[in-house]
Amino acid sequence: MPELPSGTVTFLFTDVEGSTRLLLELGTEGYAEALAEHRRVLRDAFGSNGGVEVDTQGDAFFVAFPTAPGALGAASDAVAVLGSGPIRVRLGLHTGTPLLTPEGYVGTDVHRAARIAACGHGGQVLISSSTAALLDPSNSLLQGMLLRDLGEHRLKDLSAPERIYQLGDREFPALKSLYRTNLPVPGTPFLGRETELGEVCELLTRDDVRLLTLTGAGGSGKTRLALQSAGALAELFPDGVYWVPLAPLRDPRLVLPGAAKAVGTDDGLAEHIADKRLLLLFDNFEHLTDAAPDAAALLATCPSLCLLVTSREPLHVSGEQEYLVPPLVHTEAVDFFTAKARGIRPDFAPDDAVPLICRRLDDLPLALELAAARIKALSSQEILSRLEHRLPLLTGGARDLPERQRTLRATIDWSYELLGVDEQRLYACLAVFRGGCTLDAAEQITGADLDTLQSLVDKSLVRHNEGRYWMLETIREHATERLDASGEADETRRRHALHYLELAEEADPYLREVALRGGHHHLDWLDRLETEHDNLRAALDRLAAAGETQLVLRTAGALVEFWFENAHFVELRTRLLAALEADDQPTAARAKALLGACDTLGVSKDDVRAIRCADEALVISRALGDRSGIADSLFRLGTNASNQGDYKAALPLLEEARGLFEEVGDQDAALNVSRSLASTSERLGDREHAQKLYAENLALARALGNTYIVSVSLGALAVAAASDGRADEALALAREHLPTARDFGKLDFSTSLFRVAYVLARAGRAEAAAMVLASAEAIADEIGAAWGWMRDLNEQTRDLARAQLSDDAFAEAGERGRTLDVDEAMELALRELTPEG
Repeated sequence: MPELPSGTVTFLFTDVEGSTRLLLELGTEGYAEALAEHRRVLRDAFGSNGGVEVDTQGDAFFVAFPTAPGALGAASDAVAVLGSGPIRVRLGLHTGTPLLTPEGYVGTDVHRAARIAACGHGGQVLISSSTAALLDPSNSLLQGMLLRDLGEHRLKDLSAPERIYQLGDREFPALKSLYRTNLPVPGTPFLGRETELGEVCELLTRDDVRLLTLTGAGGSGKTRLALQSAGALAELFPDGVYWVPLAPLRDPRLVLPGAAKAVGTDDGLAEHIADKRLLLLFDNFEHLTDAAPDAAALLATCPSLCLLVTSREPLHVSGEQEYLVPPLVHTEAVDFFTAKARGIRPDFAPDDAVPLICRRLDDLPLALELAAARIKALSSQEILSRLEHRLPLLTGGARDLPERQRTLRATIDWSYELLGVDEQRLYACLAVFRGGCTLDAAEQITGADLDTLQSLVDKSLVRHNEGRYWMLETIREHATERLDASGEADETRRRHALHYLELAEEADPYLREVALRGGHHHLDWLDRLETEHDNLRAALDRLAAAGETQLVLRTAGALVEFWFENAHFVELRTRLLAALEADDQPTAARAKALLGACDTLGVSKDDVRAIRCADEALVISRALGDRSGIADSLFRLGTNASNQGDYKAALPLLEEARGLFEEVGDQDAALNVSRSLASTSERLGDREHAQKLYAENLALARALGNTYIVSVSLGALAVAAASDGRADEALALAREHLPTARDFGKLDFSTSLFRVAYVLARAGRAEAAAMVLASAEAIADEIGAAWGWMRDLNEQTRDLARAQLSDDAFAEAGERGRTLDVDEAMELALRELTPEG
């Protein structure tokens, strides 16, 4: 056998598509003959291009090439000859620098090449970006070969996205890669667990298993196995595979809103899923089991939904299938420890101590990882010696806990006790963070210095990625116990809460500006608060537990715009109402929280309570002499009166609010009130005054750069022009308006589409109007939006379109409109808004 190439190597994997079907079609003898010819052709192609056959399994080949052009030449030769035969083979190429051992190649490059091949279809040759980069077009072997860029794809090993190229321009179905998913990219390859992976995947493919719970001790690898299983089965769930991390949450009521956020819907999780074939992975459910009935009810409502759950205990609901995740098989544990140790010391060679270390640690993945982290400072024999010495002293966990869980605690204790005094203190203090932290937060709250923090990262007690430091939940629980015993817990938690209160209050004026002005400025604050959301929740929880009710009101009030803009409606309502109930002191903090509560109650159509909140906020603001607060309260009262149809009562409230905002110099808020004044005047029948206000608002908003008011004013003026029969002007205004609304989320965009549909219907473009109307309704339904005056406008649009179309044509246009996504609806509307249509 030729010597395997080393250094930079290009791997080629092949696989026959539909081998079972071919066997049935050709019969045993016919298939054997075809398979033999297939093997001969492939081996000829490999050999003539310098390839060395590494392995053959069934009808699949694994071949190594010393050069990328040689591998591509072999693939090209193979598909050219096999193209006319009955067997269709897919091929994948990937280049890397694997470790060559006496047993063969070791490393992630082998797995990546196999995954790339598995993405393809019969007759298709797929090439990784690392291989494509080595293909020089001037090479004579490559003359006439065309590489087609298929874009970035996530592979089923959950690795980082790979840019994949195809040999030739032939059309094939979409690659069988991961899509419609938020599954995280693990920092290390999936090791071992082949048996468990197969068993979990088999369970999830059964029709009678729709709720599968992976149980086991902390650190046993439940999450990693669940993620790998979800990725492997992505093809079975064409509507998506979504990860819902629950470890940071403490309120069971947030489980389903968290799932809604993961799948990308603002409201109505069950309605959004409906009969979609979709998998939700609820990770770390054990502390939120009160939400288990909600998960079961979701399953009952959504007939094609499957749930995969990780938890230290089963959910105990009807239909649940439990799967106990065992420790690693001993040989897998040895390989796991070796791989982790080589990640720290590439030259690490396992010796007789490694299997004993693994047995001492019950072959638990987290325990092995913690032990392997010491390989930088200790030999495997020294690690074993320390384990032998300390384990008898570290098995004092609760007697009813499994032995493996007590061993895990002992392992973490052992790692902790090997730390220096400064490291131990920082380790305990970092437990105060929920969902990780930035270096700046760690320094300010815990007094961390970078060297000590990096030392904890090196020892696998703290993780670091994307600028954040965080702990595995099992380790954080252990660190929390140490913090509680340190005497620093109360002060550390108070510093944490005050830090995130300051962050919320720092962000508040910027986010209010986003809400009032629109545009993309300051949107980084939304992302920043979203990243810190779990810490903000922890701050609220800790302030409430300490009886700091005024600070709770300040924090919650400062987060209102964030909760609104990022669609955390359940949390907004729950947190604000609880904070208001806990403290009724007539302070500025309470007034601000009352206004936020008024907004969320108004969205929920609880108008009576919304008005009560605005009334109380007005009383407090008048007593404090806060003119901005008075104006905000009057604006809410006017808006609520208008929403209830009492336009005459709304008008003076809005007029007073606008005047006060102008007095205090808040021009953006005054523009926002003017928008409501124009709408209210229009509903009172004073269309001329309404159009004058809209036009004035548009001019001033342009001067101030207020893109939100510009957008709203353009839309309102387009509707007015259409109503007056000025079709060309209406089309022009609507065409200018629609792209501006696209920047403000689905709520405002659907409103804009309603206006555009009306303009199109008035212009005699009935089919387009019906399609745009249906698309807007679908978007509104998705987010659970319903507005009274829009219903009136939509009825006018519907009547106009029906008068111009037959019933069948109107219905057909509606069906087509409902299938459009946001971008398609935008493209259709802009095309139809041109003067020539």
